[in-house]
Order: sequence, then C-alpha cells, then structure tokens
Amino acid sequence: MQWRRRHCCTHTAKLLYLLSLLGLLVFLVHQVWFPKLTGMPWWRGYPVVYGGGLLHGSKWNTSTPRTVWRYVIASQPTSTVDANTSSPERRGASPHQGKMNFENSLAANTSQSQVGDVNGTMTHGPFPYIINEPDRCAENQPAPFLVLLIATEARQVEARNAIRQTWGNESIASDLGFIRLFLLGRKEGELGLLQQKMLQAESRRHHDIIQQDFLDSYKNLTIKTLMGMNWVAMHCPQAGYIMKTDSDMFVNTEYLIYKLLRPELKPRKKYFTGNNMRGFAPNRNKNSKWYMPPELYPGEKYPTFCSGTGYVFSGDLARKIYHTSLTIRHLHLEDVYVGICLANIGVEPTPPPNGFLFNHWRVSYSSCKYSHLITSHGFHPNELLKYWHHLQSNKRNACINTFKEKAGRAHSSWLNEEKQPVQ
Repeated sequence: MQWRRRHCCTHTAKLLYLLSLLGLLVFLVHQVWFPKLTGMPWWRGYPVVYGGGLLHGSKWNTSTPRTVWRYVIASQPTSTVDANTSSPERRGASPHQGKMNFENSLAANTSQSQVGDVNGTMTHGPFPYIINEPDRCAENQPAPFLVLLIATEARQVEARNAIRQTWGNESIASDLGFIRLFLLGRKEGELGLLQQKMLQAESRRHHDIIQQDFLDSYKNLTIKTLMGMNWVAMHCPQAGYIMKTDSDMFVNTEYLIYKLLRPELKPRKKYFTGNNMRGFAPNRNKNSKWYMPPELYPGEKYPTFCSGTGYVFSGDLARKIYHTSLTIRHLHLEDVYVGICLANIGVEPTPPPNGFLFNHWRVSYSSCKYSHLITSHGFHPNELLKYWHHLQSNKRNACINTFKEKAGRAHSSWLNEEKQPVQ
C-alpha cells in the first residue's frame, strides 16, 4: 500500500514538473519569441504607444485622471507660465488651430516652412529664461562636437552631481568640444522657492543649467525638450551633434562619440537616431499615463520616433525641429511629438547599427555589455557612480575579463560535480 502511495506521489510530482515546464515555455513564447514575429520589441510593449486599450498603461499608473489634458500652442507668446492650465482660448489660439488635422500636417513639407527655417528669426520662445548660459558655446571657440541636453528636475541634485562625475563629465572629449546642459522648468509653492534658491547656487557653481518659466511637470516635457533645441539653435548653431536624454540614464558617451558618431568623419546632416519606434499605434487606454485621445491625434499610427530616454541628432536639425514645432500643436508625449516634427520636415530616423545600442529599459550590468552600448535606463545616482567607475577600470579588457569570470565559474562547478560521491 505504501509502495502504491509513493508511486502515485512520484507520478504526481513528475506531472506537476512537466506542467510547470509547459507553462514556462508558453510564457517565453508569448514574451520573447511571439513579439518578434508581430513586430513588437522583445523586451516589452512600449507603454507610450502599445495601444488598443490594452493593460500596459494602467499597470504603470492607475491614478491618472481620465480628463483630457489641455494643450498649448507654442507659437502664441504669452506670460502664462502654467502650461497645464492654459486652454486654447486663454492662449489666443483659434478654433481652427485647435482642430488641426495631424494627417495633413504630417504630409506637409511646404516651401513656407523651409523659408521660415532658413530665414526665420530665432527667439527664446513663449517662456522667458530664469537661468541661461548663452556663452557656453562662444563664437571664438571651436564648434562643439556634442551637446548633451539632459532633462531633469530641481530636486534631482544628487543625480546631476553623479552625471557631472561620470558620463556627463566634459573632460571625456574636451579636445573635441563637449557641452553638458541640464534642462529645467520651475516648481511652485514654498518648496519650489527653496529649490529655486538652491538651483541658482548650483548654477553659479557649475554653469550647466538652463531654465525657463514654465511649470516643470511630465506633461510639459515637450516644452522642456524644445527649450533645449531652441537654445542650441540660438546659442550653438554650429554644434556637430546633440543628444537629448534623462537624468536616470547610463550613457556610454565614449562609445557614442568615438564609435557611433566618429569625429574623424564629416558631421552628418538631417541625421536622427536612437531606439527606433516604427509603426506603433497610439495608446487608447484612458487609464494610462500615456493615453492619447483620438481628438488630439486621430491617426491610427505614429510616424517613426525614437524613445525619449536617449536620442541623437545632427546639429542642423535643432533649428528645423523647433521651427516646425511652431506650426504643430504640442502633445505631452515628447518623443512622439519630436517624431511628428521630423515627419513634417521629411526626416526619417536612422536605425542604429544594432538594436542593442539604445535601450529604454535597464540592461543587467557587465563591463562587456556596457562597453558596447550607449544607453541603459533606470539608475540611482549611487549605482551610476559604481558602474561607471567599474567600467572605466575594466573597459580595455572588458569582454576578456567577463569571459574569464564565466570560464572560472564553469570550471569550479565542474570540479564540484567531480567531487560529489557516487550514490
């Protein structure tokens, strides 16, 4: 009787084991191989665009209001600084402007916009500067090869300091010309006033902050990015390349400069690259942080854009994108909006040499992998310092050392197996 029970338990355990293997296989097919066949990135659906009312947006932020956010018309100068509460009527936009047809605007590449790009007079835009660094790119100095535009908030002091010591350190390519700028809006209330005083002191110490008088919020990230492009167009039009990224990123600026952009070559024109998002649909889940109302973007698909966690473009596009933005209603999805501007001027983002250079997710760290990528997402300042310094000390033999470590672990495992007594 006991033998039968043991035999039954053994068969039950085997059955459960096989079912768990089958479940794992189904999971892998759904999460890894199936997305490849359907054109989805293998790591996950991009939450900004993975639409159709699916659940990706709601699991990221379930507290997002269902109300449609109000938009701004950047070409309407105003002293109003809270762009989130600026309706078209308050900003002087006509109903016709408010209902512009995006499908028509995407197809438009008129001579009028080209003339405006070439002959238009640049101004600082609808929001005045609170902090500016107009002389960072002086006329009597060589044109900088790369300008870093880093979106940040006033409270992220630790992140800015970590970036100054690591991938944003201008000594990485001082002979080429390498400029670092942090992009900020303003915060409200007593805390905002305190942060502003600290920010002013930080600016006097480092001279790498630009700030305009608009409310610093997620929905105004588009305005923040356009501020950076406007600054380049006004104060550094001769720059070779610009990179826009975020303050929680790991950026291998050495690989970016010397392997991707290659300063020994003539700088490219109308060049834009990053983690390319091609053929994606708007997110129509109303509970999502990345919800796109059909009345704001009626199209079924976005034009190709690059993830806002990190993209690179040639210096000539800063002016072109900014001027085009004056004719296109702002959307709160900054990377999507820049893609719309690119489509409007007839520029298609260039795919990077391989799909693992620009990552909008976090890549598990190894010195070998990080010596051959450009961006990885989701870093605390302490982690950034730790991994950056480890990479610098191992970058010459990064992959050789990784291979030796793996070989050593495999050898130790083999020896342990050999020492096991025979049962």
